[in-house]
Amino acid sequence: MPSYEELRELLDPATTVLLTVECQEGVVGPDSALPELAREARASGALGRVARLVAAAHESGVQVMHAIAERRPDGRGANDNARLFRAAERLPVQQLAGSTAVRVAPPVEVAAEDLVVRRLHGLSPLAGTDVDALLRNLGCRTLVVTGVSANVAIPNAVFDAVNRGYTAVVPRDAIAGVPPDYTPAMIRNTLALVATITTTDDVLACLERSRPVRRA
Repeated sequence: MPSYEELRELLDPATTVLLTVECQEGVVGPDSALPELAREARASGALGRVARLVAAAHESGVQVMHAIAERRPDGRGANDNARLFRAAERLPVQQLAGSTAVRVAPPVEVAAEDLVVRRLHGLSPLAGTDVDALLRNLGCRTLVVTGVSANVAIPNAVFDAVNRGYTAVVPRDAIAGVPPDYTPAMIRNTLALVATITTTDDVLACLERSRPVRRA
């Protein structure tokens, strides 16, 4: 893991964006289409840590972006070229545009200045979406990746960020996947090769130091 000084340099508020991935009601909420993943996101504390990171980002001036996966009621434009997509079509809870399922789930809070980016296709929050263009317009150099799942969307986000020239930072305790022992193995054997792996507390410590001083 990086030293505090190295991490703090990476997490310059002017060039850092915090990305939450699929932290939406239909994925991590109580009525999730994926109850095993939702239970793990909450039981592990990962979702609560995402909420803490978002709150700290709001306080320190770090831009927050929420990546949401959704589909049209008619399925137009959605993928059907993998077993995962075909299975999703049969789930009792659908991530339909405009529904409760595609709202950011508590305890994560969305501020007025946050950006919410929605995708109708694919596996990655970055590929084929507005995220990359928005990051470049924001002057982003470091992307902090949080959320779910460690099985699919998180590694996709990290690889795509690195391929596009961003430095990816992953708080290892603010992502979740299934089964529970898969996430640390994936981080150790895959994400650690391309991303800066850290913890929520270490990121919070850096953001705390970056908060503007409030004068009485």
